[in-house]
Amino acid sequence: MRQLLSSLSYFSIFFAPFLFPIIVWIVARDEYIAGHAKRALFSHVFPFLAAIPLLYFFITAHSLASVIGFVVLFFIIYGLSFVYNVVKGIQVLREYY
Repeated sequence: MRQLLSSLSYFSIFFAPFLFPIIVWIVARDEYIAGHAKRALFSHVFPFLAAIPLLYFFITAHSLASVIGFVVLFFIIYGLSFVYNVVKGIQVLREYY
């Protein structure tokens, strides 16, 4: 049960990226589950935190190549975060305690 809830916190990037880890983090009495829910929440929020300076650079860019570069950089960051969540969810699901 511990691994299932912890891995679902990471896999929630598919169905409820912010809501599910927050609920699990608040409701979980087990430190193991709460810790994974907190890490999953941060990994879901991180791409959007990284988008704040990228949005500023996007707005102040003076060339089309810069704009395209910043958009590509955001999608690379988001894609890496997505892959991280899937890999971490599988790792936690296969973990033994």
